[in-house]
Amino acid sequence: MSDAEVAAFLDEERTVICASIGRDGFPHLMPLWYVRRDEDLWSWTFGKSQKVRNLERDPRATLQVEAGEEYAELRGVMLKCDVTLHRDGERVAELGTELFTRYRPEGPGELDEGVREMVLAQAPKRVALQFRARSRATWDHRKLAPGVY
Repeated sequence: MSDAEVAAFLDEERTVICASIGRDGFPHLMPLWYVRRDEDLWSWTFGKSQKVRNLERDPRATLQVEAGEEYAELRGVMLKCDVTLHRDGERVAELGTELFTRYRPEGPGELDEGVREMVLAQAPKRVALQFRARSRATWDHRKLAPGVY
């Protein structure tokens, strides 16, 4: 995929799978909601979560976003990332608001006051995760010649 196709794909999809490295050396895979800010993906999670512990020990993660049901429809992006943990309450609350604005059931838009209050109440318990890609791999089987698969 081109840079523009990757950006459009990431803006269209809703869940990223984050693989951090567990204490036992095995990958620890977890789904996250995310927002794209320029070249970086951002997410948040509880500060006491296993993925935060893993990222404190080793601030690297592999992210994967994928789509498609049939082989000829499969497409995705895999990013090998350096991860920065942000604990500043204001920054975390701002990210939480951005996430919930994107993931509203009725589509992106203004948050109602109850959701905004929930985000602000959760922010002190959460950490913002900034994923900066070192490298990426992409695939789009829709571009394969018919009969290739």
